[in-house]
Amino acid sequence: MTRSQRYGMVSIGLHWLTLALLIGVYACIELREFYPKGSDPREALKTWHFMLGLTVFFVVWIRFAARLLGKTPPIVPAAPRWQMLAAAIVEASLYGLLVVLPVLGWITLSAEGDTISFFGLQLPALVAKNEQLAARTKEIHETLATIGYFLIGLHAAAALFHHYVQRDDTLKRMLPFRT
Repeated sequence: MTRSQRYGMVSIGLHWLTLALLIGVYACIELREFYPKGSDPREALKTWHFMLGLTVFFVVWIRFAARLLGKTPPIVPAAPRWQMLAAAIVEASLYGLLVVLPVLGWITLSAEGDTISFFGLQLPALVAKNEQLAARTKEIHETLATIGYFLIGLHAAAALFHHYVQRDDTLKRMLPFRT
């Protein structure tokens, strides 16, 4: 494939970096369950969850810039209109989660009165301590994160469907290596 048939290397790199970060975010929060509450490993996993989640938040803004400055190569052969609409809805939903989930996590930590550490920096609280707000934002955060599992799975399944069933170049446009 030529350059005009693929996303740019920056967009490709940011896409796969986002996936790696999301794997880390989800893994940290799931693995914490293997340790007793208050234990050092559990607290470390929670801290890494917060830091990686905030990293996703910052990376997504770079992705937006790359998206605006770069170009989206067409799918060859072209996908049906309904698939393009479905893809746009899933993509917008994923981007929305990449912004909203870290903010909700930051608000939750702030409302719980916890410190928000980010790789050695202490970030400011977004809201004052408020247990009711913390409980509500945590619940929304967890619900949206569960939806995130399904959207990520749907996104990956659609890419594989395009590659193996429709045999178009949807997946190849975003692979980090040339095929």
